[in-house]
Order: sequence, then structure tokens, then C-alpha cells
Amino acid sequence: MPHAALTATRRTPITARSRALAHYRVEELAATVLADLATDWGRAPDGVMLGNCTGPGGNLGRNAALAAGFGESCVGWGIDVQCGSGLAAVQQAAHQVAATGTTIFAGGAESASTAPTRSYNGVPFDRAPFAPQGFPDPDMIEAADALARITRISRERQEGYAVRSHRLALASEHHRWAETSRMVGNDRAARVVDDGPRRLTSESLRRFSPIIDVENATVTPGTTARISDGAAGVVVAPLESTDGPHWRIIASTLTGGDPAVPGLAPVEATQQALAHAGLAMDDMDVIEVVEAFAAQVIAFLEPFHLATGDAIDPRVNARGGAIALGHPWGASGAIALGTLMNRLSEAGPGARGLTTCAIGGGMGATMILEYNA
Repeated sequence: MPHAALTATRRTPITARSRALAHYRVEELAATVLADLATDWGRAPDGVMLGNCTGPGGNLGRNAALAAGFGESCVGWGIDVQCGSGLAAVQQAAHQVAATGTTIFAGGAESASTAPTRSYNGVPFDRAPFAPQGFPDPDMIEAADALARITRISRERQEGYAVRSHRLALASEHHRWAETSRMVGNDRAARVVDDGPRRLTSESLRRFSPIIDVENATVTPGTTARISDGAAGVVVAPLESTDGPHWRIIASTLTGGDPAVPGLAPVEATQQALAHAGLAMDDMDVIEVVEAFAAQVIAFLEPFHLATGDAIDPRVNARGGAIALGHPWGASGAIALGTLMNRLSEAGPGARGLTTCAIGGGMGATMILEYNA
């Protein structure tokens, strides 16, 4: 997308469901981020595009734009691509910007705490189908366990990755505040911070039992991202209108694969993105992978030789990821994108990197950026 660039990123703190952000509705979480982006950009956008998985509907993009004070003329719309929603919203916004020359604030938001109860024929259900009848539609925990078996990723390797995520998140604490929006509403909310990273060890993780009760299951609560609340967004603007630091979108893909093993889909998405950009993984200075499950991340890294045994390439998730911070589904792709942007700016002009996520239903999304000062 040669005519679109990202110019700023913000996110809320990330907190576990029913904890510090539980009293915020999803449009309020999103509005906090949007208002800060408007301050960074210097004005309100022409439109808002937001991803979300479990909210009440009613056009989150428009609701959040109005709540952020952008006025009646600012349009808004939403997208549901499950846990790829935040990244897919930015991808679609970039197409809109390239086609129309407008500026769009894009990202995602999820309030698992306030998500409504959904039902079919009066019977409540926990999640919507990821695939229709006739296709595999595993629960994501079941899919992660199956992926670990197929790729022979042991429980010990998963736990080692989880320890790494928490350790790096704690070590980068002072960086994370620079990415975080102040919560609006009251003094108590303004002091909300990320509540996920812990000082974990392999010994402490061994105490957890597998989540599903099947023989040889390896995925545990310690190697799974917590369900969380949060929002994140970016400014997507015409490249020709940016006269300061910005992140140029080099390539962007959304690909489909086997719904039975969605954790493998980011491999194809990333291969296609690298091919479109004419680049190789060795050309990437920064790599951000959405960490829904440790097994899913390792399964993505191995084909690119980014994980060998317990060793993980230092370019990967150097500030930790969702296993430590939490996984607000519709926001997670935008959170990872924002972290990518901040890490690239630290690497300096010309630095390149990618972010990718696995998506329920068997899809993968990848975006490659280049930082220019």
C-alpha cells in the first residue's frame, strides 16, 4: 500500500476480565484511545474503523467516534475477524485511505467484562461458530492442544516460552507506559495499569493441570493468554500528508487455511507478505506475534527458524506479549501492531518489521512496516 502510512499509536492498559477496566463499556475503552490519537494527529479523523468480537453491536466505530468527541460528520464502522479484528481493521483502513485520501483511526477494542450473553433459540452459548456446519470448528484451546501434538511441541517448551513472555514484559515496563493512554472518567481509573505480567518460573508452571481433560494434553492456563479488556489504535493517513516520523506499510495480507489448525495460518500469511515485499525474514529487525497460546507462537516460529529448542530469536516479542499482558480479542492485533511501531522507532530510520496473528476459523493476518523519521 504505497499511499498509506501509520503516524501514531495508542492503547489502554490491559487488564483481566472483571478487574480494573470492568466498568468501561467497549465504546468507552475505544474512545479513550481515539481521543489520544486525535491529540497526537492534531485533529479529528475523517472516519473510525474498529475491530471487535463479542460486543453489543450497534456500530462500534461510529459509537466510539461520537464518544471521543469527533462530531456528527465523522463516520465509523466495524469489523469482526475474531482475534485478528484489530489488525484487519487497520488493513482495511489502509485500503480506504489509499483509495480516498482520507485519514482513518483504526484498531480494535474488547470488553470481555461487559460483553452481552448471546443465545440461539433461547440457549446461551460462549462463542459464535468460527466455521459453519460441515467444517472443523474446534474451540481454540482444543485447536492449540491439537497443534502442539501435530507439531510435537512439548509442554516444557510451551512453559519456557511463557516464562520468557512474562520476564520480557516485566523488564520492559518503563517502555509500556509510553504506549499507554490515560483512562478517562475518574482519578481511580486514571491510575489503571497493565495487571498481567508475573514473575513466573518453570517450576511454578508445572503446578497447572491441562485445561482440557484428554490424554497427553499439554496446554495449561500458564501457557494461555488471559481473557482481558483493552483497546488499541493507530492513525492511518495518506503517505503524502505525513511530514514527520511515520511507518510505511510495505505489505499486508489476510489468508485462509484449515479451520482445524488455525495456528498454522500465519505462516502462509507471512510468507505471502514477505514475497509481496520482496523481502526475507532475515530482513526484519522486529517481529511481533500475537500470543494467544505458547504452542501457536512456537508453531509459527519454527518454519522460519526463529525457534530452535528452547532458544527464541531475540527479535521476537522482545517486550513480551499477550501471554504476559492478556488477550483482549478484538484489540490484540492492534496492540501487537502498536508495539511493533514503537520497537521500530527505537531501532531507527529504515528499520523494518512485521506483526502477525492466528485467527479462529483458519485465517492468518500479517503486516510489514518500515519506519521513516
